[in-house]
Amino acid sequence: MSGARNYLIVTASYWGFTLTDGALRMLVLFHFYQLGYSPFTLAFLFLLYEVAGIFANLAGGWLATRFGISRMLTVGIALEIVGLLFLAAMDPGWQAAASVTWVVIAQGIAGVAKDITKTASKSAIKITSAEGGGQLFKWVAWFTGSKNAMKGVGFFLGGLLLDLVGFRAGLLIMAGLLAVVLVAAFVSLPARLGQAASSTSMRELFSKAPGVNTLAAARVFMFGARDVWFVVGLPVFLYSAGWTFWQVGGFLALWTIAYGGIQAAAPSLVSRSPDGLSREVPAARGWALILTAIPVVLAVLLQMGDLLPVEIDWAVVMGLGLFGLPFAVNSSLHSYLILAYAGSKKAAEDVGFYYAANASGRLMGTLLSGLLYQLGGLTACILGSAVMLALCTTITFWLPSQVPKEGAVSRPS
Repeated sequence: MSGARNYLIVTASYWGFTLTDGALRMLVLFHFYQLGYSPFTLAFLFLLYEVAGIFANLAGGWLATRFGISRMLTVGIALEIVGLLFLAAMDPGWQAAASVTWVVIAQGIAGVAKDITKTASKSAIKITSAEGGGQLFKWVAWFTGSKNAMKGVGFFLGGLLLDLVGFRAGLLIMAGLLAVVLVAAFVSLPARLGQAASSTSMRELFSKAPGVNTLAAARVFMFGARDVWFVVGLPVFLYSAGWTFWQVGGFLALWTIAYGGIQAAAPSLVSRSPDGLSREVPAARGWALILTAIPVVLAVLLQMGDLLPVEIDWAVVMGLGLFGLPFAVNSSLHSYLILAYAGSKKAAEDVGFYYAANASGRLMGTLLSGLLYQLGGLTACILGSAVMLALCTTITFWLPSQVPKEGAVSRPS
């Protein structure tokens, strides 16, 4: 039962982390919006967060393998506390340039913290599932779905804290919450969980199994396809259509919570195979095809304008709500497949490499969201999403349906 116990501890720790991470995003977004910053400046505040994630995932995977998953999980949580306290130290009287620089640095610290914590947590599932009676798919789906739902709750929490206690006090409250999580994780998890011989060269670190490399490439375009409309395009579009900022934030929060719920339920929507791959890989291809079709149809609807039976903003909301179903299932499948392909001895390094690709996709999507919206409005963002999803789908047809013996997967139940 130690595997199940460690899995529950890791999951609960990451819940606490992602709750504050989601709240931090809303605190920063709402606070600086109230100060008069443009949506494109707001997007810039999160760029270092995404850039830092690329390097944090690579380094975090190597460090978790060398020093143990438990230690890196606590390091990630501790860094988030540092980022919150750093941001709380910002002086309201500073000029805009100094404030933006301070926030960007704080977001960079938070980005490193998030991706180190994520890599350590996902890697722990690979290790603990060996004692979980073949529960890998269920465990990773529940972990991924529940943490995204918790992030949605964090969106609400951030807005609530800003309204009730203000920006600085909200940050201090979240730092205190994370301090409790940090202590609990430190005393509860085995110190050497996941520790193994790490890669000794950059070539070895980047030389991954074909399944890991291919899935990482697909992940770049899948998450770029989400953030190309999610980060700037959709919020600005809805606000321009007359929505209040609270309504926009509420929709994003509800979308994220629903998305997380579908991720957690993904194992019941996918026919599983005894070897853990022969049905799951074709399922990833099928769901990717369905996902690609949705932004294509939505882009056509956006061109119809007044011919639509509902207001165009509600057509977009319904279309992107529908987008969430195949995206969540596909994301959950990818999260399972990376652990299926990952070698058991260096699972943390494989997972870190994969989530570095994930962060690269988010960075690409964030940059293109602002650029495409400026050039062609939300339609350009949606078409950009369709192109990236077409690339993602094409890449998934190269995914192998088996793994080497060292990376063999546990039988899903």
